[in-house]
Amino acid sequence: MEKEQTTFEKLSAINVNAKVDKKSNLTYLSWAWAWSETKKACPDATYKIKETQYDDALGFMCHTEVTIEGETLEMWLPVMDGANKSMKKVPYKYTTKYGEKSVEAATSFDVNKTLMRCLVKNLAMFGMGIYIYAGEDLPDTENTTATTVLGNATPEADTINLELGTPNWNAVVKYVNSNKDLGIEKIGKQLMRKYTISPEVKKEIAKLLK
Repeated sequence: MEKEQTTFEKLSAINVNAKVDKKSNLTYLSWAWAWSETKKACPDATYKIKETQYDDALGFMCHTEVTIEGETLEMWLPVMDGANKSMKKVPYKYTTKYGEKSVEAATSFDVNKTLMRCLVKNLAMFGMGIYIYAGEDLPDTENTTATTVLGNATPEADTINLELGTPNWNAVVKYVNSNKDLGIEKIGKQLMRKYTISPEVKKEIAKLLK
């Protein structure tokens, strides 16, 4: 009989790439989509919005709690502006090598946005989109030879040309090295969802999988 997947295995295998947005080098996942997919996979999932704390020196700190299959995990996230500086009850200024910068006072809208981002981060603790927090481009997934699988995989539309020595290549190396035991076939399929891979690069990936 096939072993039942754990909550983490189910949620961490979901590809969230199409639902993320990047801003100031940070990656954001749609909270509505993340919660919807979590409920599909784990119908008993519940969450709580906990008390938002405030410190005059540090600013606002949001707090959420998620429970799935009897396990409860918590998460915290500060309220930040577009430059990722902590927001407070009043506006303030700080000095950088480029001059003086300003941070507006936080509003209820800023707190609400942070709470939902905190919820997404909370869900990542259960596996939903956790790879984007680790700097990965692809989720963990399952085990033929590497060149055969990669050679047969069909790239999807709007893929990125994968080149050696680029940040994308570094992310792929990290992903492959971390998931060798999960299976060459699915690794190949996942890579081809995002990248167009030349024969030269396929050979390099094959070397990583030996």
